[in-house]
Amino acid sequence: MLYAWIKIIHVISAAVLFGTGIGTAFYMFYVNTQKDIRLIALATKQVVFVDWVFTGTSAVIQFFTGLILMVLKGYSPKLFWLMGAMIGYTIAGACWIPVVYLQIRCRDLAFEALNNNVPLNEKYYRYYKIWRLLGIPAFLSLMVVFYLMANRPV
Repeated sequence: MLYAWIKIIHVISAAVLFGTGIGTAFYMFYVNTQKDIRLIALATKQVVFVDWVFTGTSAVIQFFTGLILMVLKGYSPKLFWLMGAMIGYTIAGACWIPVVYLQIRCRDLAFEALNNNVPLNEKYYRYYKIWRLLGIPAFLSLMVVFYLMANRPV
């Protein structure tokens, strides 16, 4: 019974992690195509909040529930699919940490531009570009993790 509950929490947190990641990425990308500094400032503020509350929380839950499931099932961490999932998770996390920093900087720069009634500066666009580039390996690695979890040997 414990295993079933932990697995449910694990699966839900995986959906939240992936869903908020895709959702915030789309939101940030879309709003930046609008070139409206007010919208960009508000969107980056919301993206920072959502990433901390939902993405960050679900990533922590994923880590601990994954470890608990591995122990409860008696799986060796040396299994190919588990090693792949842990590597993918680590890559996503390694991308997410600077992404959060970049989102915070983008938010601050957007509000600075909004409050001073000036266009977004080059630093904003450089941070935004790096943010987008880091999203690619994070997204792909989570896709690999989902594939490995869904197709693990029984």
